[in-house]
Amino acid sequence: MTQTLVLGGGCFWCTEAVFVKVRGVTDVESGYCNGQTVAPTYDEVCTGRTGHNEVVKLVYDPAEIGTRELLEIFFVIHDPTTLNRQGNDVGTQYRSGIYFTTPEQAEMARALIAELTAGNAFGQPIVTEVLPLANYSAAEDYHQDFFERNPYQGYCLAVAAPKVAKFRQTFARWVRA
Repeated sequence: MTQTLVLGGGCFWCTEAVFVKVRGVTDVESGYCNGQTVAPTYDEVCTGRTGHNEVVKLVYDPAEIGTRELLEIFFVIHDPTTLNRQGNDVGTQYRSGIYFTTPEQAEMARALIAELTAGNAFGQPIVTEVLPLANYSAAEDYHQDFFERNPYQGYCLAVAAPKVAKFRQTFARWVRA
């Protein structure tokens, strides 16, 4: 039986580009969550006034990859110490977030954050929010599989491609064959 976990690690194009390559992840969808507006558009989310975060919804097989492994990948491919920012992407829609669908996922996220904090893994406090998934909607079709369809687009080359390379190097055992 599959599980769903939603992650916000900055621009969803970059986060999606990594997780579509993870063994055990059966579906990845870019979307918006945890804001006030029902079914917002990209333009609305970009204003920062809807409260939504750009996220990826992961459907995964826990018999093949666990929540902890997904979260370990997540913490390596983005900066969990910058509030409402990832690189040049600034705004509440780019905040670091883990949006759980089970109590076990919440427990695992909080335990891993505590472990990383105790080990001073990032040299700064982790600001990743851990909240139940709320008000999720899929992003527009043109955002889905963006990196796969536009690998030579400037933003993809500058931001997404290095994240994919870092994932492949750091987590070779989890790269989909």
